[in-house]
Amino acid sequence: MAFGRRRTKSTAQSSGMSAHVSVSPPDTWVDVDISTSDYARRRRELMEMMTDLRFMGAETLIDLPAVVVIGGQSAGKSSLVEAVSGINVPRDSGTCTRCPMECTMSSNATSWSCTITLRLGFDNTGKDQKPTTEPFGRTITDKNEVEVWLRRAQAAILNPDVLSSSFHTKTIEELRNSKNKLKFSHNVVCVLIEDPDATDLSFYDLPGLIQNEEADTVALVKSMAEHYTKKENTIILTTIPMSDDMENQQSMRLAREADPSGKRTIGVLTKPDTLGTGAINQRNRWVEIIEGRSENHKLRHGFYCVRLPDDAERAQHISRSDSQRLATHYFDTTSPWKDVTDRHRFGIPGFVSDVSRLLIELIEEALPRLREDVDRLLTSCKRDLEALPPPLANDPQIEVLERVNAFCDVFKSFVNGSHEDKRLAQQNRALYAVFKSDIRGTAPDFRPFDRPEEYVPLDDVEGKMTLTKRDPGVKAMGIHEVSKVIQDSIGWELPNNVPYQAKANLIGQFTKLWVAPSARCLAAINDVLGEIIDELISTHFGRFKVLENYVGNLIRIQAEACKAHAQEAVKIALDLETTPHYTQNTHYLQTLQEKWLAYYKKVRVNSSRYKAHQYEGAEGSPEASGGEEEYSGPRESVSYAIPRTSIPYAIPPRASHPYSSMEESPDVKALRALAAAGYPNLRVQDLARLLPPDPYEEELIVMADVRAFYQVAYKRIIDHIPLTIEHGLHHALAKHLSQSLFTSLLTDVASGHNFSERMEELVGEDPSLSEKRKTLSTRMERLSDIRRRLMTFSNSI
Repeated sequence: MAFGRRRTKSTAQSSGMSAHVSVSPPDTWVDVDISTSDYARRRRELMEMMTDLRFMGAETLIDLPAVVVIGGQSAGKSSLVEAVSGINVPRDSGTCTRCPMECTMSSNATSWSCTITLRLGFDNTGKDQKPTTEPFGRTITDKNEVEVWLRRAQAAILNPDVLSSSFHTKTIEELRNSKNKLKFSHNVVCVLIEDPDATDLSFYDLPGLIQNEEADTVALVKSMAEHYTKKENTIILTTIPMSDDMENQQSMRLAREADPSGKRTIGVLTKPDTLGTGAINQRNRWVEIIEGRSENHKLRHGFYCVRLPDDAERAQHISRSDSQRLATHYFDTTSPWKDVTDRHRFGIPGFVSDVSRLLIELIEEALPRLREDVDRLLTSCKRDLEALPPPLANDPQIEVLERVNAFCDVFKSFVNGSHEDKRLAQQNRALYAVFKSDIRGTAPDFRPFDRPEEYVPLDDVEGKMTLTKRDPGVKAMGIHEVSKVIQDSIGWELPNNVPYQAKANLIGQFTKLWVAPSARCLAAINDVLGEIIDELISTHFGRFKVLENYVGNLIRIQAEACKAHAQEAVKIALDLETTPHYTQNTHYLQTLQEKWLAYYKKVRVNSSRYKAHQYEGAEGSPEASGGEEEYSGPRESVSYAIPRTSIPYAIPPRASHPYSSMEESPDVKALRALAAAGYPNLRVQDLARLLPPDPYEEELIVMADVRAFYQVAYKRIIDHIPLTIEHGLHHALAKHLSQSLFTSLLTDVASGHNFSERMEELVGEDPSLSEKRKTLSTRMERLSDIRRRLMTFSNSI
């Protein structure tokens, strides 16, 4: 059929329509004889390619250009499909079409034939699944058989649990009387019509829109129509009976929702012969719509008016050509249709040729973007596939042993600090620094005065710092408090002998405070270890969930055993500081004792300088970097959200140091005078011996002895507890983990019936991972096939 003709151009331009391939239908019709051999060949090739792509499942991946026919019940949609395709479709009272029908007409044939295929891309619930195609029945060569085969194909779609071949012999009456499992389905009946007289075209016929049904059924049919119409590369053909007002048409409302600008909607006006001769105004309104003069009803590609066979004509089985001849006569002789200038707007031939040409142009414009989209999807699919672990290549037994060995080696390197990831060592060091600060805060707070609360703490023999972090269990003790401890401890000692028990009791007051910081430190270390172990388990065994759960459980059991061992070891280390109170570091102890005794005597003589009001603001002042020699050392560098440990003391205000660097203090002057008098090599603490006897000499000695021993014990415990934890927990676990795992693994596996099966079970891949790899592989194969088909067409032109 040749329909070369003129069409008024529109000033609108084609534009992109979607994130997929998005090409607007062209604004102008190209003047071309569609029977021209080159054009006809290319049109056939394009249509064949689209058919091939749909059978490959490309529709679920990219937005293929398509034509979809929608309309309400009794809108003449079925008659339109019959007139376009030349076949009879099922007709019954109520809703007959219950699944989409894809009708493809090809002129590349020498005789008429029809083939039906089922395209299954949805499960029983309407959820997407991998598309499959299934041939249905034999090739049909008699047009009169098409209707029953379409009924059979639809019944097979609506009863997915029944073998499709069982419907091949069903009669129309049997099909009408049978009850289907599904009311409607998204799966498609594909009809390929090969007819040398056909115009190459492909379209979807959807179930008619309904209103007088259950709400869920109405919504289901509407959602099915929306699934197709929302695609930006879809041309929407909406059938509108002229016996009703345009505003009442549900199909037109749905088309406007999907295509508000009307750039891809074509209106097909049916049943013009139902308008009475007296309905002049109504007919004139329809003429305005057809001619594009109606402001309320404008579409870029306009409206077509068709007269379709009525019931009497269908009963007479008039031919397709006779039907078109009757329609042409009707439009050419009936007012007001005969007066419309653009005659191409009337009748099936002009409508079909225009839609065919529009679809071909849409496909041609879409091809470059189709290729781009497929390439992009292929790249994304390949990347996702490569991100998945490869299928298991090793023997299951080797795989299990290698992964266990690798885990143990990596964990050991974490413990030793040789791994590039230093979190375990760094976080533990930070926690040990916190522990050191906590122990420093348990130092005895001796203030050798009658009312200790009126004086500042004496935390440094040089008076240069004050603790800012003190354990709540530490109470300030003055002369009378220490004297009471001595008196309460007297037994059968000789006169002028201070009971050892007095010093032991005072030492016990600070050593008992070490239990809580030690427990906090160990608990925090355990938490860090648990996080590291969980992460390493996931890294090394996470691919195999059964193995991860099994080996992870064994590892955690061993870790808990080591935690219990470390807890006991820490308790033993603390018990060592309770009794006896012993040290072989006697020189250091004696030096400290002398310094503290001299310091206590000195501050008693100069007590007014140590009144609390002299030191207002000292508590909480900025941390000092100096201090007693035994507390100096580098700070810990802390990271991983563990707080930086501050040196737990502050520098007293300048008021406590009244002598500048240019002025000699009285102590220095005294030492110089004594050296000149023949008493050289004396130290500041030696000056305290020149002081007159203190009535509380015993108490001062006890304070000095206890304070000195604290510093000796402090130096021991801040190293001993961390080393105990490291060796009792981390190193013990790293040392015994490998043997423990292999022993437990082999014992468990050997106790089973089949060693190999158990190993295969342990490294059985997570079903979701296997399914994902399978899905991606299938998707990649489909995309590759689609790309190959697109490139084949590209190379052929």
